[in-house]
Amino acid sequence: MTTAAGLEAADRASTFVPHAFAESLADLGEIRMNYATAGDPGRPALLLIPGQSESWWGYEAAMPLLAGHFHVHAVDLRGQGRSTWTPGRYTLDNMGNDLVRFIDLVIGRPTLVSGLSSGGVLSAWLSAYAKPGQVRAAVWEDPPLFSSETRPACGQSIRQGIGPVFAMWNKWLGDQWSIGNWPGMLAAAPRELPAPILAALAAMQAAGGGEAPPALGEPPQNMKEYDPEWGRAFWTGTATAGCDYERMLASVRVPVLFTHHFRQVDAATGTLMGAISDLQAARAQALVEAAGQPFEYRSFPKMPHSMHGADPALYARTVIEWAATVKA
Repeated sequence: MTTAAGLEAADRASTFVPHAFAESLADLGEIRMNYATAGDPGRPALLLIPGQSESWWGYEAAMPLLAGHFHVHAVDLRGQGRSTWTPGRYTLDNMGNDLVRFIDLVIGRPTLVSGLSSGGVLSAWLSAYAKPGQVRAAVWEDPPLFSSETRPACGQSIRQGIGPVFAMWNKWLGDQWSIGNWPGMLAAAPRELPAPILAALAAMQAAGGGEAPPALGEPPQNMKEYDPEWGRAFWTGTATAGCDYERMLASVRVPVLFTHHFRQVDAATGTLMGAISDLQAARAQALVEAAGQPFEYRSFPKMPHSMHGADPALYARTVIEWAATVKA
């Protein structure tokens, strides 16, 4: 693994591996966004938004299952996959506006959006702040609403959950992989990560999903394609500084499907293991419903963080069945 990386995919060409779907680049102005498509352009549009440290191909197994019902677009967010890396520019508002431009320039019609984790927060952002008529409904797959803020309105902050993992990635790998000390990170993980988080990561990985655990002997492909400055931006709060989650949720303008996966709260420390607590999910639902929008909550307490990764068939079926109930 190199210890430094360029800002464009061409500068990092040796990083990437082939995939089953062709990839394209859309010039959005500040960045070039990489994406892949599947399905007939005559079908309803679906935008898939990956989570932190996930490239578009995290959806690769689910895309053929969705393609019979949608024209699928799966993207790499800035700082991930083959999209441009943007030092000092990793904010939810910037990423959300990237997606607004992508819908305008590439999809060009009303779209169903579905995002996992940080991508789920961006799905919520689009639910509130996309241009009128751009988004017709949204799936929020295990989104860390409130729990990815440094000072949330309710429940645990990012520092009481997965945040130490993001901080560790950035400390040992560096912005734009400028340090790249993966072995050092592996050695440091047991002393730098809270015990409940270590246990939760191990359990989620054993079940087939979750964030990249510190037990792997070398960087997995998704981490090689990820700028660790993302982690620092969330850990320090710069990623969320301009986006108050309560205000965003109170501004949602479309129907929402919320899938809630594995979560526990450690009794001794109060640490949240999982993306979002029951309290935080209930608060999100109350705010969306108060805004006058339908909110379907579905609990999958044994499901790892990424349903589309761990059980693509269940994910595809869940999205397809719910989308059929949304008015055109």
